[in-house]
Amino acid sequence: MSIQQQIEQKLVTELQPEYLQVLNESHQHNVPPGSESHFKVVIVAQAFAGKRLIQTHRMVNEILAQELANQIHALAIHTYSPEQWQKKPEKQAPISPKCLGGGQ
Repeated sequence: MSIQQQIEQKLVTELQPEYLQVLNESHQHNVPPGSESHFKVVIVAQAFAGKRLIQTHRMVNEILAQELANQIHALAIHTYSPEQWQKKPEKQAPISPKCLGGGQ
C-alpha cells in the first residue's frame, strides 16, 4: 500500500470525512521521481465542528503520527467542518506555494 493510500485509509477510518483529498505534492520538490514525502490533505469532517484550527490539525497529526515520524517530510493540512466548507464558494483549499529549498 502506498503512503498516500495509508493516509487516506487512516483519515477515513478515524474521522469519517464528508470530503477527503490527499495530494502527493512530492513532484514539486527536489526529491527523486516517484517519491511520497510531501502531501497536502483537504478534509471536511463533522469531528472538526466547534474546534479551533490548532485542535483540528493536532487531530490529523495524531492520526498520522507514524507516517510523520517515518515517511512524510511535509504535510499541509486544510481542515474544515461541513459548515465551514459550505461557506467556501470555491470548495477547495489554497494552492500550495512553490518549493524554495533543496536547490530549486
